[in-house]
Amino acid sequence: MSTPTNLPPFAPLDPAGIDDLLTEDERAVRATVRQLCADRIDPYVADWFEQGYLPDVRGLAKELGSIGLLGMHLEGYGCAGMSATHYGLACLELEATDSGIRSLVSVQGSLAMFAIWRWGSEEHKTEWLPRMAAGDAIGCFGLTEPDVGSDPGNMRTRARRDGSDWVLDGRKMWITNGTVADVAVVWAQTDEGVRGFVVPTTTPGFSAPEIKHKQSLRASVTSELVLDGVRLPESAAFPEVRGLKGPLSCLNEARYGIVWGAMGAARSSLEAALDYANQRIQFGKPISAFQLTQQKLVDMNLEYTKGLLLALHLGRRKDAGTLRPEQVSLGKLNNVREALEICRTARTVLGANGISLEYPVIRHANNLESVLTYEGTVEMHTLVVGQAMTGHPAFR
Repeated sequence: MSTPTNLPPFAPLDPAGIDDLLTEDERAVRATVRQLCADRIDPYVADWFEQGYLPDVRGLAKELGSIGLLGMHLEGYGCAGMSATHYGLACLELEATDSGIRSLVSVQGSLAMFAIWRWGSEEHKTEWLPRMAAGDAIGCFGLTEPDVGSDPGNMRTRARRDGSDWVLDGRKMWITNGTVADVAVVWAQTDEGVRGFVVPTTTPGFSAPEIKHKQSLRASVTSELVLDGVRLPESAAFPEVRGLKGPLSCLNEARYGIVWGAMGAARSSLEAALDYANQRIQFGKPISAFQLTQQKLVDMNLEYTKGLLLALHLGRRKDAGTLRPEQVSLGKLNNVREALEICRTARTVLGANGISLEYPVIRHANNLESVLTYEGTVEMHTLVVGQAMTGHPAFR
């Protein structure tokens, strides 16, 4: 048995050599998104987070649209038509910058645009999708309500027929992009079951006050949607879909992006911890030379590597058309939970500096506290997988 003499070098942030599993085109997409983030967002995002706002959202949306990021996994209507794996890698790079930036793209493409692309009429698609793909129009997605989160079947927002029109009344809560949106996809109870509506935000009776005083996703626009007698034509309703099948299909798209995105936050925190440990001198040597610090670094890298492999595997299944919703729940449950633990461990490596916005770690940790519960809580994804394993729906 011969011993190889020309092994590739060991990559500290890719110890398993996962890059070898990516195509040249996939690596190119990743590099393009990483470069845009490095140039346009990374130098400023800590200040945005500290100040609690995202400036020039429309300008940023147009830049994201200019490289095909908005609705990039959708086909036609000005969308890039790229693979699920391409989209996943983009989400990873966006969230390595900030979860709020990934949320902007995810809500635009996987919730608002996907809902219109999958369930909308041809009129909806031609009116909105090309503009949204270019970043000329921003969308939001109204499902969660002040008193209804994990149980959307009990939503209180209602749509009633009035002649040939629909009239919507209700409230939605924790809506990314709401205040700056041009169009809202709103789900409401009707006499025919839950239905979706395409609501231009200039419609009388619609308003979207921004939610302030957040300690997470601060570099993101988060809003309430208020619908007071919003009158819409019959054509505003999605023509065919009834029940929770519509909104849940959209959530599954967004959850898939989170599976990847959480690993971006994890990678950024791991990289910060490794760099810091190599530079921080204590007792005459860098703290990376101490056993306990190396254990932290290795454990973080191990969970990051496993999470990235899981994301890539699910991406390949999605591209093959074999990805089940329960598998997305498995990925979201594992990867966000482990990413948050990686951030917390990285914080300990940085010591007191770990709470400073001079480093990305505490920002990622705070953001992931939101990511942990949105698009399905830990409890709900646990029970989704539990039901798939046992056949028993424990949450009903």
